Amino acid sequence: MLMTGEARAGSLNVRLVLSDSSPPYRQFAEAFNKALASGKADVNVVESQAVNSNHADLIVAVGMKATELAAAQAGAPVLAVMIPETGYQELLAQTSRQAATRAITAIYLNQPWDRQFDFLQAALPERRRIGLLYSPDTHIDVEGLRQHIAKRGGSLVALPVRSAETLFSSLERVLDGSDLLLAIPDSAIYNSSNIRNILLVSYRKGVPLIGLSQSYVNAGALCAVFSTAEQMAEQTGATVISFSRNRRLPGTHYPAEFTIAVNQQVARSLGIDLPSPETIQSQTGKARKWER
Repeated sequence: MLMTGEARAGSLNVRLVLSDSSPPYRQFAEAFNKALASGKADVNVVESQAVNSNHADLIVAVGMKATELAAAQAGAPVLAVMIPETGYQELLAQTSRQAATRAITAIYLNQPWDRQFDFLQAALPERRRIGLLYSPDTHIDVEGLRQHIAKRGGSLVALPVRSAETLFSSLERVLDGSDLLLAIPDSAIYNSSNIRNILLVSYRKGVPLIGLSQSYVNAGALCAVFSTAEQMAEQTGATVISFSRNRRLPGTHYPAEFTIAVNQQVARSLGIDLPSPETIQSQTGKARKWER
């Protein structure tokens, strides 16, 4: 629990800072305001794409760009949302020396690993060799992840991508030893310039890509577990309402609610018998092991 001073009576003044005005952020802002209204919270929200903590009791920064601005400029405590865990950890390392007493917490965009693996085991129980590409900047604990997957009966085939020039050679090597390719929030690899070709190569190899969102599934990923902007906004609203009452920010959290999306056309093309999203969701959260 992050203390931000003594609780004070009266309305809570919140500055909602969006990274940009694209649809996911607009959907978040709309759902966030609805969540506060339905909770009958005594909260005043001012929306902006600039950070100004004057008269603000709390900054809610949505997305990595907004979070970086808030961490650098704002004096009020910061609740960062819709950001990857690795981005938050890197930001914390950069700002800890200058702002050791600042209250900055986050609700991560990415799913916890156990939920990801429960999802994969429910959707693809016979595909236990997990392919993973990562750039050095993600600071992912590959060995820890490898051991975690091994305990569940799977194996990890992971390679670093150190430059754009080596991306597709690394991709080919990972796909040759994997039953599926798991995308992670790593913008050096999974970005608008690369994603179409990654999907084409993995499809040609007969190795399904597990995406990060509905848009990935629409583009050709086999399936994905993710939290929608609306789900993130509801969780953020509950956190802000709690803060309005006690002026305490919680520690970092993963998304509480999640959504399953599948692409049955891709499944049929790859000869995969994929359960329905409802069946997968009912099994996600139940610790299992991969079939051998």
